[in-house]
Formats: sequence, C-alpha cells, structure tokens
Amino acid sequence: MNYYKLLLVALIALTSCRTTSKEEDKATHLPQTKSDFTIAFGSCNNQNLPNVLWKEILKNNPDVWIWGGDVIYSDTEDIAYLKQNYAKQKSNVDYQNFIKNVEILATWDDHDYSKNDGGVNHTIKKASQQLFLDFIDIPQNSARRKQEGVYFSKNYTVNNTSIKIILLDTRYFRTELTHDTETKKRYKSNLYGQGTMLGETQWKWLKNELDNSKAQFNIIVSSIQFLSGEHGFECWSNMPHEIDKLETLLKNSGAKNTIILSGDRHISEISKKDIDSLSYPLIDFTSSGLTHSYTKYKGEPNVFRVGDVVFTKSFGILRFDLENNTVTMEIRGLNNKVYKTFNQKYN
Repeated sequence: MNYYKLLLVALIALTSCRTTSKEEDKATHLPQTKSDFTIAFGSCNNQNLPNVLWKEILKNNPDVWIWGGDVIYSDTEDIAYLKQNYAKQKSNVDYQNFIKNVEILATWDDHDYSKNDGGVNHTIKKASQQLFLDFIDIPQNSARRKQEGVYFSKNYTVNNTSIKIILLDTRYFRTELTHDTETKKRYKSNLYGQGTMLGETQWKWLKNELDNSKAQFNIIVSSIQFLSGEHGFECWSNMPHEIDKLETLLKNSGAKNTIILSGDRHISEISKKDIDSLSYPLIDFTSSGLTHSYTKYKGEPNVFRVGDVVFTKSFGILRFDLENNTVTMEIRGLNNKVYKTFNQKYN
C-alpha cells in the first residue's frame, strides 16, 4: 500500500513539473510585437564599467542602434586621454561583436563632449568632435568632418514607407545656463528668450529637415530631455523659449508623427504631451543608463510622465508596425526583461 502511495505522489509531482515547464515555456516564447523596423537606443555608458546589455539588445534584432549621448565618460581637456577612453570602449569585445551586426548612429552628450554640463565655450570641442566621429567610423572625407557640431539625419525606407532619424547636437552651440542659488536644484530656467540650445546654423538645418520631410515617422534624438523639466538638471526647460520654438516648428512644418528620444538622466521613462494644432501627441522617450543608473531614485515630478520610472540599467526599443501605423516602445534590461511597454497609434 505504501508502494502505491509513493507511486501516486511521484506521478502527481511529475505532472506538476510538466505543467510548470509548459507555463515557463509559454512565458519565454510569447509572440513578439510585429515590427517592420526596429530602433534600439540608449545612453550613459561608462567605459570603465561592465556593459552586460549588448547581447540583450541584439536579441531584439534592431535595424539600427542609436547612441543618445555619453558614449564614454571622459571629462577632460587632454585630447590624448580622451582618445584613450574612446579606444577603450571601441576595443570592448562585446561592443565589437555588437557593431558587426547593427548599424550605428550617434550623438553626444556632455561626458563624451568631454566637459560635464559643457556647452559652447568648451575649449577642445573641435578636436573632441573629430574623436567622436572617429569612434563611430565616419570617413575622413565626409562633410560631417567639416561642419561644426555632430548633428545629422538619415532616412530609411521600409515597405515604401519612410522613417527619418534626426540627431541633434545639444552641446556644441548651447549657451550658458542659469544656476539655481535658491533651491537644491542645479539649474533654473533662463529668462525667456535668453540663450540658445542649438545655435542659429543648426536651427536652420533642423527647420529644413522638418519642412522637407516626407517621412511617415520623424525621430528626433536629443541627448537631454525635452518634456521633463521639473527636476532641475539639464533639459530643454532651461530655455523655455527653445521648447516653444521646436513645438512651433513641428506644427508649422507639417512633419508627421514626431517622436523624441533622449537620455542623460540615468533613469528611463516616457513622457507625453498634447500640443494644440499638432495632430499627434508628442512623446519623449528617455532611455538611460547602460552601465549605471540612479538606483537611489525616490521620485521626482514630471507632469508629462506616463506610468512609472525605471531606475535600473536599461535600453530602449521602438517597434514600428507600418501597416497599422503603430509604434510600440519598450524599456528592457538584463535577460531582455521588459520593464515597461507603451503603444502609440498614429493617424
């Protein structure tokens, strides 16, 4: 009798194990969101810290990887030292394998620009630009080697639909910020109309890019956040007139379905704003950081935030379903875990 009891217990345990295995298998192999084109992006990558995410990013089969800034951390005026830090990142085995499989686009932020919170007055910005372009393998005869600033755009055509990626330079021309001496915040807004984020030349270029865009989606990459502006660090709210300028440009240009990608903050979040006379909501998708994050995060205001903040190491994914005119935005991390998903349907 004891023998039959033992046999029954064993059979129940075996059945239970099999059921669990099936559930785990289902969870592991859930169908991915349809994607005709996939963008992966991220920021804040310290070359002296391990980056365990390159293999995870590849699991998403991205068509392009976008560096959103802080490719390395090298606050210096020593060109040789800056070059050494770029070389260290470039020689990383996982990164070498990554760039063999994915096209790379990039803009910079302050730490690869090589001055914390640096702007127009950075003394080695011209030399720094050349090292940055070296890092992303821009040919020596490229026109990008001769222009001031690293701004750039590229069109992708998928199933007869165009997706335009516009990378801004929020460092080279950005004028001085106003320090906040009254609160614990680092900066407060400049007087309205005081200062420039992009500089006259880049603003003209951006206007032309948007005015003449035939793309179904326009992706603007800004190293610093555009919508979230209450935290007191660097952001477009440091110059509120520049926010108005870009929003007006979006409305007047007729450029379709613009999404902003940003970094810098060592947190990841999605912000959304409805703008009068704009036929779609403006989304600012922040992804930061790759090697280190704001693990002590305890909250900060953001009137435009959708859902929760992710404050572990992560990267961003955008999946374009062109047939249904939908973009699925995901914040992912170690083991390709999905921390947050947001879907936006466009007209």
